[in-house]
Amino acid sequence: MTGIRKPRSVRRRRTLSSASASLVVEIGTEELPWQLIPPALASLAESSERSLKEQRLTFSAVRTFGTPRRLVLVVESLSKRQAPAVKETMGPSRAVAFDSGGRATKAAIGFAASQGVPVEKLEIRHTPKGEYVFAVKQDSGRPATSILSESIPLLVHGLTFPKSMRWNQSGMRFARPIRWLLTLYGEQVVPVDVGGVTASNRSWGHRFLGSGKSRPGREVTVANVTSYFRELERHGVIVDHERRRRMIVKQLDSLAKSARGFIQRDEDLLEQAIFTVEYPSAILGAFNPTYLSLPKEILVTAMKEHQGYFSLTRRTGELLPQFIAVTNMKCANTRLIREGNERVLAARLADAQFFFDEDRKVSLSQRVERLKHVTFHRKLGTLYQKTERIMALAARLAEELGASNLVDACRRAAEVSKADLLTGIVGEFPTLQGIMGGEYARHDGEPEDVCQAVAEQYLPRTMDGELPKTRVGQLVSLVDRLDTIAAFFHAGIVPTGSEDPFALRRHAAAVVRIIVEGNLRLGLRDAITHVHSLLQAQGLFVRTPPGGTQLERAAEDEPLEFIAERLRYYARTVHGLREDVIEAVLQSSRAGLFDLVDWVSRMKAIQVVTDRPEFDPLMVGFKRAHRLVEKEKWTRDAIHPSLFQHPTETELYKVLEEAKQRVPALITQGDHAKALDILVQMKPAIDGFFVGVLVNTDDQALRANRLSLLYAVDALFRHYADFSQITVQGT
Repeated sequence: MTGIRKPRSVRRRRTLSSASASLVVEIGTEELPWQLIPPALASLAESSERSLKEQRLTFSAVRTFGTPRRLVLVVESLSKRQAPAVKETMGPSRAVAFDSGGRATKAAIGFAASQGVPVEKLEIRHTPKGEYVFAVKQDSGRPATSILSESIPLLVHGLTFPKSMRWNQSGMRFARPIRWLLTLYGEQVVPVDVGGVTASNRSWGHRFLGSGKSRPGREVTVANVTSYFRELERHGVIVDHERRRRMIVKQLDSLAKSARGFIQRDEDLLEQAIFTVEYPSAILGAFNPTYLSLPKEILVTAMKEHQGYFSLTRRTGELLPQFIAVTNMKCANTRLIREGNERVLAARLADAQFFFDEDRKVSLSQRVERLKHVTFHRKLGTLYQKTERIMALAARLAEELGASNLVDACRRAAEVSKADLLTGIVGEFPTLQGIMGGEYARHDGEPEDVCQAVAEQYLPRTMDGELPKTRVGQLVSLVDRLDTIAAFFHAGIVPTGSEDPFALRRHAAAVVRIIVEGNLRLGLRDAITHVHSLLQAQGLFVRTPPGGTQLERAAEDEPLEFIAERLRYYARTVHGLREDVIEAVLQSSRAGLFDLVDWVSRMKAIQVVTDRPEFDPLMVGFKRAHRLVEKEKWTRDAIHPSLFQHPTETELYKVLEEAKQRVPALITQGDHAKALDILVQMKPAIDGFFVGVLVNTDDQALRANRLSLLYAVDALFRHYADFSQITVQGT
């Protein structure tokens, strides 16, 4: 089992001082929630490396380790002294610092005193602003121990958590109370005090395990980094979480093989196991086979979320009535532990069986009416009102896609989509929302496409998660998210740089993926406008200050811009598109239908054509035309061929007219490569025009005609994209 999201461990080689030693810092705490440990280790690695750089301390590697009771930082080959440095500070000008006789003025004397250097040591240097005096100081560097005694407390205080607590009079906040602090540089204790805890060379072993003469929960004296890992393991603690991972995977594979099954792969669960134990020991347990009649998702979720158990399957994917638990104990006889885990799971499964049986006594359609009493948001009405909006928009988008045969299925799937939120099983296991809705819809005899759509409505569940596979599922998931985004923007509840409590960014990213990867040719502007009108029809028009229509338009444009930004990120990271190419399409298309599929197709086509040798020279000519039109603020497109005086004018006009006949039609058909090819073929005519004629001639009629010709060229190109955004050499 591989692929676990590892905490960031920084390893960067550096030039080392001849005198160095390794540093180990251990923050000992009460048991930390496992979810907090990986991000804390990543933050600790990043901040410590940054601090060491700023303090001019060289090192070979920075590594972090974690268990439920300790966060550990190890810095290998850390220099014993700061690297020497020269500090230069610019002072007043020479004319101010010295008089005509070369004697130092009060300005020079004061500057030298402030910098701690004699006046005669000031240096005069030439700068772009003239001659100025400089104070140059040699800094030989401080000992590493004095630097570390100051920086280690800052590193600990700098760790932040979603929830933190105070536990003593120091007032310090941390995820859990800090009980001990170990700080060893080589074999020397770095004098540090954090939150009322004084650092030492002592740690603590496993609460329950020991080996040899060591007793459980015993204080451990450490000599240096090497003995730190050895002594803690002797006292039942595997500090290296990557080693614990390997141990757990090996034990899981061995037990699964003994049960003639396969591990239900779950990287989140593996990470949970790694960071909830200090010495992993996996055990194989079993449950009553009669519970296999429950849907597989219920069993897997009950084992994972309540107990942190790994499920086992047959080769065919069917569940086995067995599980694997990773415990924090190592003992020869695991019978009592196994039986205790089996009893707890049996109670959980009995509850799940009860909820499942009770839920099926009431159909989803019977629960829909009760959604009138469930608030979606205090400004945005009830879940019943949201359901009504989803039904209307899903049917509308199905019609727009030309899938009129799916309208009824979309409307029905949307109608019952939120009803499972009122079931007992979803109340017990919230992550099963949608999944159980599909199961109950199937039990109620709903059409299969409706059942699948209800089950898929929350896909993708993560930024890069699985997408809905069915068209009805795509539409229901899409309109649910569009409604959420538009409604919250409509109410003035928008994400900030640091906060997004309603996960609108994740919803917008899902909208982009569903549309682009599902090839849904939809106009989002019309969809957002329709949500806006539905909110008004329900009496939920929230933003009604003076400004009326203008504010309504802003409420519609803001969510579109929000989605466009998610498209920008998607195009850059998923398709590897250039920022200027993305911007060229977005700038020219924002005022249109907001067809994301069309936009990505245009971006890809432009990026391909930028590799052609004639593209950059074409852009040089186009941007010249664009700048002339923009400078003159020219908007007239009345071209009079009778005023042409040079063959290049006639040639450009001919090429332009032919392109105007073909390019818009090709764009409409989605044949962007051919449309771009026609634009590229205009290069000789554009170049010839600028060689053959002078645009800003004294004859105003000729000048106006030539500007109108260039305006028409510019407008044709902008019909595809704003090519002025493309970066090329020579423009």
